[in-house]
Amino acid sequence: MEKGLIIFEHTKDAFRAETVLKKNGFKIKTVIPPKELVRGCDIAIEIDLSERVVIERVLEKFEINYIKIVNSGKVERQPLELVKTIDFGDAMMFRCAAMKLTIDKKDGIIVNISGGGCPDVPYLFKEIVGKNIATAKPPREIGYSLCSHSLDQAFNEARKYYENSSHRNGAN
Repeated sequence: MEKGLIIFEHTKDAFRAETVLKKNGFKIKTVIPPKELVRGCDIAIEIDLSERVVIERVLEKFEINYIKIVNSGKVERQPLELVKTIDFGDAMMFRCAAMKLTIDKKDGIIVNISGGGCPDVPYLFKEIVGKNIATAKPPREIGYSLCSHSLDQAFNEARKYYENSSHRNGAN
């Protein structure tokens, strides 16, 4: 599969595109584009280039602005993973931009969120800390800021991690 990147000028357009493309069944990934491609928004969407024409039609239909779509194989540096993980032994932390989410590896309880400077971070903390990652409400459904979007990316990776590790260990 040949990969491409959708480059945006504004973060709100990248967020809308991500939501619309996922709802329309596209397998996409939010990434950090190489510096030479950044045009105002530090987020890009990685796509399968064989779906480019259909994706362009969907973006046009929903009036989502983007700068261009590039073949990521032809850029000097590859995009970076948006979410980084740190294993603390009993806990696993997932970091996206300035936001961090930590879960207990054994039971999937969200033990902490931190970072960011958006006004909804304390509310996000109150709503999800202490809940199981498998059943907690995703941050993007609770908050509306860049911090909630970043936290949502970390949340989704934490949920995938917990679900995969639970199945490997035979736990529920």
